[in-house]
Amino acid sequence: MATDIHRPVTATGPDTAAGAAPGGKDATPSAVRVDGLTRSFDGRAVIDDLHLDVRPGEFVALLGRSGCGKSTLLRILAGLDRDIEGTVLVPRRKAVAFQAPRLMPWKRVWRNVLLGLPGKPDREVAERALAEVGLKHRTNAWPKTLSGGEAQRASLARALVREPDLLLLDEPFGALDALTRIKAQRLVDELWQRRGCAVLLVTHDVEEAVLLADRVLVMDEGVIAYETQVDLERPRDITDPRFAELRAELLQRLGVEASTEASTA
Repeated sequence: MATDIHRPVTATGPDTAAGAAPGGKDATPSAVRVDGLTRSFDGRAVIDDLHLDVRPGEFVALLGRSGCGKSTLLRILAGLDRDIEGTVLVPRRKAVAFQAPRLMPWKRVWRNVLLGLPGKPDREVAERALAEVGLKHRTNAWPKTLSGGEAQRASLARALVREPDLLLLDEPFGALDALTRIKAQRLVDELWQRRGCAVLLVTHDVEEAVLLADRVLVMDEGVIAYETQVDLERPRDITDPRFAELRAELLQRLGVEASTEASTA
């Protein structure tokens, strides 16, 4: 089911890191709840009174043209940008993986996985996460010796080791070759089904969004302008006519001809 989003303007409140709904009232269970979010740069609203809910365990993909505010929204949900108006409720346990793996070259892979964790976690904690992404054999390697796909899996392990209730993915497959990208997509799908955490994936790839997500959102002019449920069985078949229909509809919403998806950014 697809829906055009037209929500009324609501009053904004202070930024809230996590917890109950504003005012202490009980809320419908959500992994993410955003109300009236506005983020401006030099007086221009990149995000403008945005509303968003993500259910626990839901996989949501976010599409939109470059500059529409997708990555800005993800950074806000990750707690990396707090200069905002509105209300943002997210779990305390959250993790983010970016397009660039951002591994520290002077630390071995297992130490990169544990980077930023509180206390002094044992190496075994990193090894378990690396094994989950198929990278245990590279535990003691230096980041510069990893392939692009291996580096991205190490980045995923670093996110998973935090046992997140919300996993934020900012175009994590964008720099990978086609074959490695397919493998990485399958891995994320398997990890999500195994872990059961909520996922918000920012991507320019319409096919990727339909392949992985329960729900696909299209962001335009700083708001969620359109959404559609992806009611297809898993694992999904890109040759399924229903898959093609969803893909074509999303491309149309993005202002792109179905035959030229390369310009979905």
